Amino acid sequence: MHSYFARLIDAFRPAEGPPPRTLLAFFRWCLSGAWPGLMIAATTSALTGVSDVASAVLLGAVVDAVVSTPTDQIWAQQGWLIAAFIAFFLLIRPAIVGLSTASSSVIIGPNILPLVLSRLHRWTMGHAVTFFDNDFAGRIAQKQMQTARAVTDVATEFVNVVAFALASVIGSAAFLVSVDGWGALALLVWLAAYIALIRVFMPRIRRRSASRASARAMVTGQVVDTITNIKTVKLFAHAEHEDRAALGAMAGFRERALDFGRLATWFRMALMIVAGALPVILVGGAILLWRQGLATAGDIAASGAIAMRLSQMTGWVSMALMSVWGSIGEVEDGMKTLAPPHALTNRPDATVLGRVAGRIDYDHVSFSYGTDAEGIIDLDLHVAPGEKLGIVGASGAGKSTMVSLLLRLYDVESGALRIDGHDLRGVTQESLRHNIAMVTQETAMFNRSARDNILYGRPDAGEDEIIAAARAAEAHEFILTLRDHAGRTGYDAHLGERGVKLSGGQRQRIALARALLKDAPILVLDEATSALDSEVEAQVQTALHRAMQGKTVLAIAHRLSTIAELDRIVVLDAGRIVEQGSHAELLALDGTYARYWNRQSGGFLGTEDEAAEAAE
Repeated sequence: MHSYFARLIDAFRPAEGPPPRTLLAFFRWCLSGAWPGLMIAATTSALTGVSDVASAVLLGAVVDAVVSTPTDQIWAQQGWLIAAFIAFFLLIRPAIVGLSTASSSVIIGPNILPLVLSRLHRWTMGHAVTFFDNDFAGRIAQKQMQTARAVTDVATEFVNVVAFALASVIGSAAFLVSVDGWGALALLVWLAAYIALIRVFMPRIRRRSASRASARAMVTGQVVDTITNIKTVKLFAHAEHEDRAALGAMAGFRERALDFGRLATWFRMALMIVAGALPVILVGGAILLWRQGLATAGDIAASGAIAMRLSQMTGWVSMALMSVWGSIGEVEDGMKTLAPPHALTNRPDATVLGRVAGRIDYDHVSFSYGTDAEGIIDLDLHVAPGEKLGIVGASGAGKSTMVSLLLRLYDVESGALRIDGHDLRGVTQESLRHNIAMVTQETAMFNRSARDNILYGRPDAGEDEIIAAARAAEAHEFILTLRDHAGRTGYDAHLGERGVKLSGGQRQRIALARALLKDAPILVLDEATSALDSEVEAQVQTALHRAMQGKTVLAIAHRLSTIAELDRIVVLDAGRIVEQGSHAELLALDGTYARYWNRQSGGFLGTEDEAAEAAE
């Protein structure tokens, strides 16, 4: 049975289309595909509610039987009722409750959270890099988990509480009608008052819960941002400053939590008054009917049992509804953060780009990040397949922008950028990036093993290929010496968050090994050897030259000696190409490149001001 229930919901089924921006539609998107399982769980929960009413009815019947039957005739005349009473409480009701519990703990519990979280995570991963640049990483992660948990809580509470409560109220009303219509009417009047109370408080709870959720996520974002940059915090002796920032975020959360708590207190007090009225109304009414000969002692007992059960359930249901409305507020807050449409998408007719020859054409491309910020202006550049191109320029000249556009982290604002004649806006982003390997100055490492970090270049590579790539990047020897806090060594050792356990040069060599393993037809090097000492750099340069064979290469460098032997060098200034040619040709021009070459100290190119200062 458990195995059958566990398969009713596919916990990792992808969602269809983007997440909607309205609440009910967003819930449908999150829970699509799970409705059959949820309906089964709701049905079993409703059966549990009906069984509670049946318990009270059976109790009343037994009381009437005992009162009306001579003691020596009870078993003879009421044996069937007593047997039914025993069978219900020992067999039928436990089976119903067990089925309901299995539905909740096997169908919903293990499946809904990963279903919603996986969908939110996939959608978040599809956002453009600007989405992540504009927010805290910790806040985004918190929003994913918080929203998934809130959707799960709403679904769970509706199944376990709302379905149960509706069945209990309907069953109770049916019983009271069988006794006397006035009892059912009294129940409906009380229910109307209860619903009015809910309508007054729940919208307020929803709003304050959303505010509390937003403040909680801000605390997480602040703390994660500090921990992520803990070395900088310590180097600048700013622990007190970061503590103040964290306490400020925590104080904001505390105020929102207090607002929520005060409202919850008033709601709970009002609820207890309404809940306490129900036993008074139903039991008092049953006694009045009994005195008029219109009800039996069993009816009084059953009415009392139902009244007490509904009164207790009122508190439980109301707290559950408060949790539901609070969760809805959190969902709304998370929806605002996570569900905006993707800023950079594949066209509906986008084609999959196969392995390319490597021709790159910047056809009068302009891009400035949608502002007056630095970028590139009317860039007209054509790179032949297999050509090795160096890109030089002072900081802010547009070098990184060229590479970001090639990777389609942004779309060009005017002109066109093509690979092998394919406009990048017309091909899928994944297939484009499969054709480009990149090593950056700020290398990105996962807190995983050295093997996994290298294997990221090509996940299906074998162990021999991993080691060969590491050897080519001059990384194999130092990898063998690694040991992490858990005792894992060599290629199994974990590198710490962002590779914090490695030196800058070691991180770059791991990144080089990853790029070499990928073996893409286009290789982009953005200051790929900047963190290496001279001896290791010479070794890695040899490996890079081997890796460049047969590939189109774009190499950004401040250290001009690293690109002097490339086929062609372009010099950028304020987003425009001001010079291009081979190293010798550019020196012969005696222009910007020659000035850089003559001014650099230790082969490093800085900004114009830095270069001028070095020359003085």
